[in-house]
Amino acid sequence: MQRLINAFFNSVRAFRRLAASEKAFQQELFVLILSLPIGWVVARSWSSFALLIGALLALIMVEVLNTGIEAVCDAVTPEFNKNIQLAKDCGSLAVLIAALIAAGVWVVALAEWLI
Repeated sequence: MQRLINAFFNSVRAFRRLAASEKAFQQELFVLILSLPIGWVVARSWSSFALLIGALLALIMVEVLNTGIEAVCDAVTPEFNKNIQLAKDCGSLAVLIAALIAAGVWVVALAEWLI
């Protein structure tokens, strides 16, 4: 049980740090908060609401992992390295893919709501 408690506090520490210093994370949190009431209106069912919010939470999750990758890379060396550049670029690509998926889910839901 102590392991779970420690993991929770580690997660809270990471959340606070990202919310205080990472612009992308802050923007995605803002979009999530704004999307909660909008998703409630747009969603036709509980499952579609869960999909709308889940897509944004998945985007935030990928952003968190990308930030972790960048932090490790920056800790290894501040100098340019092709492999580190690839790691950072791959993390960025993962965020882009997650953003496209979230945008697609929202576009479909909004189109269904409007029609």
